[in-house]
Amino acid sequence: MKTKDSKRHKALKPLTDPAKVYEVAEAVAVLKKTATAKFDESVDISVNLAKKPVQAEQQIRTTVALPKGSGKKVRVIVFVKGPKEKEAQEAGADFIGAEDLIEKIRAGWMDFDIAIATPDMMKDVGKLGKILGTKGLMPNPKSGTVTLDVGKAVKDFKAGKVEYRANKEGVVHVLVGKASFSEADIIENVEHFIRTFLKLPALATKGQYVKTMFISTTMGVSMSLNFKKYL
Repeated sequence: MKTKDSKRHKALKPLTDPAKVYEVAEAVAVLKKTATAKFDESVDISVNLAKKPVQAEQQIRTTVALPKGSGKKVRVIVFVKGPKEKEAQEAGADFIGAEDLIEKIRAGWMDFDIAIATPDMMKDVGKLGKILGTKGLMPNPKSGTVTLDVGKAVKDFKAGKVEYRANKEGVVHVLVGKASFSEADIIENVEHFIRTFLKLPALATKGQYVKTMFISTTMGVSMSLNFKKYL
């Protein structure tokens, strides 16, 4: 069933050209004009890969530290016990615990955005696989969320480090800022993400490459980006 565009969406469409490939600065200027919602819209990038990531080496799950931050207030929990608890607390973790935190999540509590764990806690945290795994919240070494340096991890995510991954269809979605950011700050975040993404080892595997890359705000119209100039 084909969905109908809202009146607002129809009004925004003439501001973009669906057949055009935009330079980053050009696209951001348009985004600022089209972000007219009553809330601070997120700026997102969607990457379409050439192949569905079937092989292990094609899998993408990593992070990017946006130079101007994400603009999103993230709630960080840490699975930890012992001396590292103080380190997590001083870094600004929202919730800290071990078995008690695991039981809290088992009981249905999910009021957080990022879960970090020390390696020794993963045996117990693994019991939450069906809960955290389906929501993409399971701590993972590839994303820097399984680490002994919990203080740095907490600070990084609080400061604007964002995690992203490729889904089963080979599409990557990542938050790169807020519409309220200045054009210069959005451009810096976007260009940093593109350059970082194009260097990922997964893109060096046979037959895997970026087909298209689009940018949009939460309620806005998407535009195709010229990512090839950053190769």
